[in-house]
Amino acid sequence: MNYFSLNNNAPKVKFKEAVIRGLAPDRGLYFPEEITPLSSDFIDNIESYSNEEIAYKVIQPFVGNEIPEKELKKIIDETLCFDFPVIEIEDNVATLELFQGPTMAFKDVGARFMARCLGYFNSKNKNNEEITVLVATSGDTGGAVASGFLGVKGIKVVILYPSGKVSDIQEKQLTTNGQNVSALEVNGVFDDCQEMVKTAFLDQELKDNMKLTSANSINIARWLPQMFYFFFAYKTLKKQGIDKKLVFSTPSGNFGNVCAGLMAHQLGLPIFHFVASTNINDTVPKYMEAGVYEPKPSKETISNAMDVGNPSNFIRIQKIVNNDLYKLKKTFSSYSFTDKETRKAISTIRNLNGKYIADPHGAVGYLGLKKFMETNDQVFGVFLETAHPIKFRDTVEQQLGLTLDIPSQIEAILDKEKESFVIEDYLELKSYLLNRQLKA
Repeated sequence: MNYFSLNNNAPKVKFKEAVIRGLAPDRGLYFPEEITPLSSDFIDNIESYSNEEIAYKVIQPFVGNEIPEKELKKIIDETLCFDFPVIEIEDNVATLELFQGPTMAFKDVGARFMARCLGYFNSKNKNNEEITVLVATSGDTGGAVASGFLGVKGIKVVILYPSGKVSDIQEKQLTTNGQNVSALEVNGVFDDCQEMVKTAFLDQELKDNMKLTSANSINIARWLPQMFYFFFAYKTLKKQGIDKKLVFSTPSGNFGNVCAGLMAHQLGLPIFHFVASTNINDTVPKYMEAGVYEPKPSKETISNAMDVGNPSNFIRIQKIVNNDLYKLKKTFSSYSFTDKETRKAISTIRNLNGKYIADPHGAVGYLGLKKFMETNDQVFGVFLETAHPIKFRDTVEQQLGLTLDIPSQIEAILDKEKESFVIEDYLELKSYLLNRQLKA
C-alpha cells in the first residue's frame, strides 16, 4: 500500500515511512492510494468473527507487508484488550461506549496501535535511532498517547496542550507520567499547539538532529484504527437483529473519528449516514450549509476536546468524495450545538432511562443524532460516547446534581504531582526539543 500527500507535492511512501514521518514533507496529510472494499461474504457474516479477526481484516490492507502477519496480529491483540459495549438509550437509539481503555477515552485504541507499530519498526532499527513523538492535544489525545507509549523503548513523547483549557483529570493524565513522556503547557489554544507541531515537522534544523513523528490523528496509524469501532458496532447490532438503516453520530473536533467511519463505509460497511456533531466550533457545519470552508480561531466550551477551529482531517473527508459536496451530503451531515444545549442533553439522556450518564462530548453526539432523526425516523441511530463522564466531573455533577463514582484508572492518578513546562511560542518549543535531544 502506498500513501500520497493530500498537498500532492511529495513522494509516495509505504506504511512504515508514513507512520514515522507523520506529516508529508509538503505539510500534507497522508492518504492511502487505494481503498479496496472487503468481501461481501465477510460483511454478511461479520458476527461470526472475533473483534481481533475483524480488526486484522480491516487494517491489514493498509499496512501491507510492512509488518508480518504474526506481528500485526500481536499488535492488534495488545491494542484490543477491552470491550466496546453498545447500550440502548431509547427506542431506535443506542450509544457505543469507547472509553473502556486505560485513560477512559476513545483515543486509547489508536494510540496503543500506533505505539506498538512504532515500537516494532524501532526494534528493527539497527542504528538505534531514537524517535520523538510530538503531539498536540485539546483534551484526551495526550493522555491516550502518554499511556500508549509509556515505557516504549527508543521513543520519547512530547505533549503540547493549551493551558487552562483541558479538564483537571485530563491534565493529570498528561503531566504525571514521567519516564519517556513530558508535557508542554502552551499559553494559547489547541490550534496554536497543532500549528507548532506541524511547523516542527518542516523545520530542517530539527530534522537534522532528530527523528520526529506525530501521534495526532494526522498520523495514519492513529487515524485508521478508528475504523474498528464502526465494524464492532455493526457486528453487535447485527447480532441483536437490528435491520434498520444505521446512522452514526460522532462528536467531532479534528474529525479523525468520523473520517474513519467514512473509510469503513468505503470498505463496504453498510452504514446509511454519518453525522459529525460539533460544539460552537462550527467550521464544518457552516461549510455544509454554504459550501465555503472558512477556518477560524477555536472557542472554549465544556466539550473541550472538540474545541478545534480548523479540523485537520476534514481534507481527508473531502478526498473520499473527491471534493464533491453534493456527493458528501448524501452520506454526511454536520450540526453544531451550544453549551446550554449540551448541558440540557446531559439531563435528557439521564432522564430517558434513569441511569445513563453522558459526558459533554457524548451529549453533543446525541444532539446531532436526534436532529438528523427528526426528518429520518426509519433509521436506527448510534451516538459515540467518547470519554467517561468522570473526566468532566464538575460539569456533569453540577448539571445532574449527583456525585460520580471515580473509576480505579482515574483514582490512581489524582494524587500525583503535575509536572509540565510552560512555553509561549514555537521558538521555545524548538529550543526545548533541541536541548532535550542534546541531553539524551
